[in-house]
Amino acid sequence: MDRQSSPPSPAAPLNTIAVVGLGTMGTGIAEVLARAGREVIGIDISEAAGRQAVAALEASTARAVERERITEQERRDLLSRFRTFSDLQAAAEADLVIEVVPESYEIKHQVLAGLDAVIKPTAILATGTNALSVTRLAADSAHPERVLGLHFFNPAPAMKLVEVVSSVLTAPAAVEAVTQLARDLGKEPVAVGDRPGFVADGLLFGYLNQAAAMYEAKYASREDIDAAMKLGCGLPMGPLALLDLIGIDTARTVLEAMYTDSRDRLHAPAPILGQLSEAGLTGRKSGRGFYTYEAPGSASVVRDALTPLESAELAPGRTVASVGVAGSGTMASGIAEVFAKAGYGVVLAARSPEKAETAKARIAKSLARSVDKGRLTAEARDETLARITAAGSLDAFSDVDLAVEAVAEDLDVKQQLFATLDKVCKPGAVLATTTSSLPVVAIARATSRPQDVIGMHFFNPAPAMKLVEIVRTVLTTDDVHATVREVCAKIRKHPVDCGDRAGFIVNALLFPYLNNAIKMVQEHYATLDDIDAAMKLGGGYPMGPFELLDVVGLDVSLAIEKVLHREFRDPGLAPAPLLEHLVAAGCLGRKTGRGFREYARR
Repeated sequence: MDRQSSPPSPAAPLNTIAVVGLGTMGTGIAEVLARAGREVIGIDISEAAGRQAVAALEASTARAVERERITEQERRDLLSRFRTFSDLQAAAEADLVIEVVPESYEIKHQVLAGLDAVIKPTAILATGTNALSVTRLAADSAHPERVLGLHFFNPAPAMKLVEVVSSVLTAPAAVEAVTQLARDLGKEPVAVGDRPGFVADGLLFGYLNQAAAMYEAKYASREDIDAAMKLGCGLPMGPLALLDLIGIDTARTVLEAMYTDSRDRLHAPAPILGQLSEAGLTGRKSGRGFYTYEAPGSASVVRDALTPLESAELAPGRTVASVGVAGSGTMASGIAEVFAKAGYGVVLAARSPEKAETAKARIAKSLARSVDKGRLTAEARDETLARITAAGSLDAFSDVDLAVEAVAEDLDVKQQLFATLDKVCKPGAVLATTTSSLPVVAIARATSRPQDVIGMHFFNPAPAMKLVEIVRTVLTTDDVHATVREVCAKIRKHPVDCGDRAGFIVNALLFPYLNNAIKMVQEHYATLDDIDAAMKLGGGYPMGPFELLDVVGLDVSLAIEKVLHREFRDPGLAPAPLLEHLVAAGCLGRKTGRGFREYARR
């Protein structure tokens, strides 16, 4: 009799599901399925892995009973739905089989071939790969039309995203059936085509790779890279800590697959990933990767030879009692508010007395909101405002100890301003630029004292964002650097040190990721909504890339992309044509009412 495969119609429920491979991911998927009332057949060649999976499910359900999320009877029913075996033959009656064995074509091919000979004709066969070609795996199968990708994210019980991956061979009914299953499990399914990394990992791993390369180049410390991305972008983990969690060997495998497909140098694994993998330093699971852990499998980071000393001696800094802030926009008023709240006398200088007063009025409104929310007393508000002097000229900076520039992101404008500061400010004053993309040294050279110039890149909104990137040029003196670090501590900001190159830490890692997201849409690989959902649900990002681009401004984003491309000369950093077209059309994001999406005009 011909066992021609006939995947179930969308209406046919997938009640009995086999999970092949009971590692962390397989066990997590099995738990999700059992909690949703499915009969789950767990299969692993290691009987010990099967016992461990049962123990993990027993422990997690016991915690759920303690927290009164389920009853003891519901727990017993749930546990009875999960059975483990060490032979693929156990999958014979499954409606769906999900394999989550190691990321190797050979291993996966072997498992899929074994399942082909066992499972019933109507069963769907799903691979949990996040790096290998689903099409290639399907083509090797006896019934390619029933093979697809079902990519859960770790930890499976907590993460909402599931990528449903179709090959050109996949039957639509199979896709509809697993998509409905994902919804039934309380997940958010995103339909994607077959290419390495799919959506979430396709964007995530390029970013992780760039972070590894940045660390390898000794541009910044691992702690500063991770702190910058957490505090500057609101990410739940820094990239190097995340690589340790994922597994450095796994990341390298994913990147190799992505590079083979794209030939984009941004996907070519950073050499340090290979060095660490070959040395067995694969991250948390081995006890050491970019960081050192208490024990293999532990999440607790311990000191090692690279851990910075908390009492590290800095050169003595200069005394800062008064601060000048140049500019009248949102960033300038935010920075002035931060310094005034910390007790500094602040001179807020704009191009006219009216503009300066408007900026001070913006600070007053911000402080009033803090009082309304109970974050600030009325007395503290009045004291903070009293420390701010509005001025219509930079001449008012004659006695400040630190001058901070926050004007337009234009090199000529900044150079002219610093030439004026050079004439106005007293000897020994520290001169700081808040540029996010321009060379600090080019700004410093507009003065006769480039050794006193440094970058202090605040993030918007300055009162709320904790990060400040401190940018030393080759001419900046040690005491100027020490002064700015001391000031950051007093204004309760987290400083990270970086060198004077395009993008510093945050923008150099953030904007290539945003650019790659635009390329995905440009190539019709995925929709704006699916990509935004994938990065929020699968990566823990506070905003999807297109939400963020529209908030930042497409013109600002394009300018930063051009600076990065010009500095590093990497073809992969060239701005996506779609971004250029939208900017040329005047679609700049929320501020114009239309960017990647349309917004109601205020």
